[in-house]
Amino acid sequence: MLLKALSNKVWKIMLSGLLTLGLAACGNSSEPKVQIVHSGPAQSSKASSYPEKPITMIAPSGPGGGWDRTARVTAKVLTETKLISKSMTVENKPGGGGVVFLADYATKDKKNNYKLFISSPPILLNHLKREGNSPFGYRDTTPLAQLIKDYGAIVVNADSKFKDLKSLIDVLKADPSQVTFAGGSAPGSMYHMVSVLPALKSGIDAKKIKYVSYDGTGESMTALLGGHADVLSTDASSLGDYLKAGKIRVLAVASPSRLGGELKDAPTMKEQGVDAEFNIWRGVFGPKEMGKDAFDYWEAKLKEMVQSEAWQRELKANNWEGDYKNPADFKAFLEKQEAQIKELLTAIGMEK
Repeated sequence: MLLKALSNKVWKIMLSGLLTLGLAACGNSSEPKVQIVHSGPAQSSKASSYPEKPITMIAPSGPGGGWDRTARVTAKVLTETKLISKSMTVENKPGGGGVVFLADYATKDKKNNYKLFISSPPILLNHLKREGNSPFGYRDTTPLAQLIKDYGAIVVNADSKFKDLKSLIDVLKADPSQVTFAGGSAPGSMYHMVSVLPALKSGIDAKKIKYVSYDGTGESMTALLGGHADVLSTDASSLGDYLKAGKIRVLAVASPSRLGGELKDAPTMKEQGVDAEFNIWRGVFGPKEMGKDAFDYWEAKLKEMVQSEAWQRELKANNWEGDYKNPADFKAFLEKQEAQIKELLTAIGMEK
């Protein structure tokens, strides 16, 4: 019995040893191990060093207009709130309502992570119109964020014979050639669209509207105040200082309801019987082949910026309406508005 018990005990010890050796052998097997593969872009373990040098923000127009002010306010808030670690300078690059700048940017700076720019509907209009069109559009860039929305406005000198939108439309119905409109964008572009809206909605041949383009709102306002134009089509937010100085009269704003601040007494087109709105959004764009580190950086920083108290103060001070869209939503919005602008250009015979 004792011998049998010892034999059983030895057998168990031997069996345990064999199992241990077998498991160890399995652990040292040269057979390939199963790995879990994650889908999506590869993520670098190395921390991003972007940005490593100063950044330039371009306003593709002269000083004083909507692009210029949006660029300068954006740079100011990003810098003063210390959201960015490097300095940001603003440069003006006027020419063709943004056409000249975009042609240069899309060909020479398509990988330049240190140069951003501000744009608005002209980036769509200039690409879609027939005359003087741009071969480049928003698809030749990287949309980073929509920041604000503004509205088109119809403006005259303070001593103009036009006292309201109806008086202007009456003259246009009688003889459109008697009225010269000025605007800070090229024919077929944003301010031209604002000029023709009241005529188009009032049964007037929009093709007969006389429109003269200037490089930016500053130059077109100078033309109006100097008597070289009868009416100015522009963005509502650029009018505050001129209103306070008593230099202009706002005939109509293309907004769904009256705006506040200096424009609280300016009537909308709708309340004067013209069923029209024109949303002038503004946003930030980067180069088409922007690096992932730079893209992620700006997506995060611009989102933080629009949530800051400093940005909210600037919205109020400039009569802007905040309308932030992240890169994905901004791109989807651009695709939708592109289709709407095609319809408008077709209506006035200026489609490509």
